[in-house]
Amino acid sequence: MKFLRNLLAAILGTLIALGIVFVMFFVFIALLGSGDDTVKVKDNSVLEIQLQRPIADYTGSSELNPFSGLFEESQGLDEILQAITVAKDDDRIKGISINNNFLLAGLAQTQTLRKVLEDFKESGKFIYAYGDFYSQKDYYLASVADSVFLNPVGVMDFRGLSSEVLYFKDLQEKTGVKMEVIRHGKYKSAVEPYLENEMSEANRTQIKELIQSLWDSMIDDISISRGISTSDLNTIADTLGGRLPKYAKQNRLIDDVLFYDQYESVIAKALTEEENEDINYISLDDYTQYSSKKVVRSGNDKIAVIFAQGEILYGEGGPDIIGQGIINEALIKAREDEKVKAIVLRVNSPGGSALTSDIIWREVELAKEVKPVVVSMGNVAASGGYYIAAGADKIFAEPTTITGSIGVFGTIPNIEGLAKDIGINAEQVGTNKNSVEYSLFEPMGETFRNQVQESIEDTYETFLSRVSNGRNISMAQADSIAQGRVWSGVDAQRLGLVDELGTLEDAIAAAAGMAEIESYGIRKYPKYKSGFERFMEDISGAGAKMRENMIKEEIGEETYQVLKDIKSYMNQKGIQARMPFTLNID
Repeated sequence: MKFLRNLLAAILGTLIALGIVFVMFFVFIALLGSGDDTVKVKDNSVLEIQLQRPIADYTGSSELNPFSGLFEESQGLDEILQAITVAKDDDRIKGISINNNFLLAGLAQTQTLRKVLEDFKESGKFIYAYGDFYSQKDYYLASVADSVFLNPVGVMDFRGLSSEVLYFKDLQEKTGVKMEVIRHGKYKSAVEPYLENEMSEANRTQIKELIQSLWDSMIDDISISRGISTSDLNTIADTLGGRLPKYAKQNRLIDDVLFYDQYESVIAKALTEEENEDINYISLDDYTQYSSKKVVRSGNDKIAVIFAQGEILYGEGGPDIIGQGIINEALIKAREDEKVKAIVLRVNSPGGSALTSDIIWREVELAKEVKPVVVSMGNVAASGGYYIAAGADKIFAEPTTITGSIGVFGTIPNIEGLAKDIGINAEQVGTNKNSVEYSLFEPMGETFRNQVQESIEDTYETFLSRVSNGRNISMAQADSIAQGRVWSGVDAQRLGLVDELGTLEDAIAAAAGMAEIESYGIRKYPKYKSGFERFMEDISGAGAKMRENMIKEEIGEETYQVLKDIKSYMNQKGIQARMPFTLNID
């Protein structure tokens, strides 16, 4: 029976795979047949911005690839920004509707979106925003609009930022599975969740100061857009003054409470259309296809923009992982390309492997000897993310960037307690005194602990020296602002960890100035395979994704994230230069 069941499962799996290939073949033919078609943008159109998918700084897709966009889970921030920039000068686009977002983006990405929308408004075109529900990030983006509207039974979340850190000490004791933690001796909060059940006051203070700085940046922007003082905005947050639509209107967070059809009447009036006439909406996805073919900058000289996003892991890397393979290949290409006059490294990473970080740092140093290298920090450029940035000629961060966390640690799983509970005894045999380096089933020996501790201290000193040399400060100064402390972009600039506050566009402009060029094009690296190509290479990956989604649906998003975090901790190898905890800001 078992054989027949497995045989039937294999046959069914093969048929499903063949069916998918068959369907995709016809999709491919259809794409080829429509290759000459372009998105039609009608006169008197409204660009509708609905951001329902996760936003990555860069997806690596190419407009020349017929499969670009298929099976992509993320939207590229670079593509969104280009679409809004092109729309500003497109006479057919009369305005923008920011409509019912559920923004899956970091604060720095959201702030960048606001800035390009502010620039769009300078054209004299309108921006209106409508929501059935505004999360704090959704409202932060929507507040840039000329007018903000909320459904009469809608909800607004405006209460200030908070953060949650999970602690695992009791879990380790109850399960018998623990993480052996080895860290630089001075760190107070590094890897604290493994060692304690409660947050230390030092850690509470640094997180409080971090999220306060991020909140201050947010309400500064909202204050300017809405004409409400920051003190009043804090009072509104403290009293939950936006909890009902009528209160949100009274407190001037929104302009009016409307149903969606009434909101459309407002747009029609702005277009000087009759209320019963259809509005020519064009979706952001469609307009992105059009705008991606438009050249915003041109010139024989080029600036290379290299996107490093995700965890830093040893190896090749990919769209969501920074590996020395693809990043160094991109740096070498940009360095050796005579048309490329400067390099901008866009970093969005909580860190990871210290070894990989140093390998990439070295390639940045080599590139810097040939042409200017400027770093632009995204949502997070912490620990290993800061490591690969430290040597650049100039560093930009957003006010809401999370950076710093200059420190290293090692975590090694140990299941001695679990093994005893379930009756497992491991015996080791070796040829030399230290040939049995470490066993998951035995307590960590002092010789091995001292060996790893020595390596941790040496890596920390190396990290400090990279910061000291890159920022032109003494080792003592670098140490005083290190210790694993996490900073906002605003505080990082004050401390000298970054040079200027600004967007990726500001970093590109600075790189052009350093290279002494005025007209230039942009070359983006690295290039990734499209989501469709990755899907077709690994049909089984689609099944894994389906299983992942089923588990997520059954146990809930938050519980699933906990499981992912635990799996990530268990898979960490070697000395880590990463954020010492997962920081969830809400």
